[in-house]
Amino acid sequence: MIQSRHNFLKSQGFTSINLKTTVTKHLLLEASINGTKGLFILDTGASNSCVDSSQLEKFNLISKKSEIKAASATDNMNDTQISKKNELKINKWVNTSSSIILFNMDHINNALSERLISKVDGIIGADTLKKSKALIDYEKKKLYLKL
Repeated sequence: MIQSRHNFLKSQGFTSINLKTTVTKHLLLEASINGTKGLFILDTGASNSCVDSSQLEKFNLISKKSEIKAASATDNMNDTQISKKNELKINKWVNTSSSIILFNMDHINNALSERLISKVDGIIGADTLKKSKALIDYEKKKLYLKL
């Protein structure tokens, strides 16, 4: 009998997270930071996981100015802040020492809003994906993270 991809990955210690696909082909998922749930874009091209700076209090983030600059396809460089040693939880996967970059994400949320897509709180980037040994199953719309 052939084992399904899902069952194989579960047997190897991965947890699965359902992803939603927007009309713009963005992948969305729920995650929590410091115990507070939010909606995030899964972005393999983003080097760091980020939160909209307007959500600083929502996620209990303590930040300081950062030398990191942020850019996206829809905006130029932004000043950023960094918050270290945060608990990032995605389903059963937890990292208790996550660094989060904060910047103004109005341009991203405005672009999503124009397509009638819900506002996002942030981005799950390559730093988290690498730490979690992430695998993405685009066909089944699932993200797998190694526990």
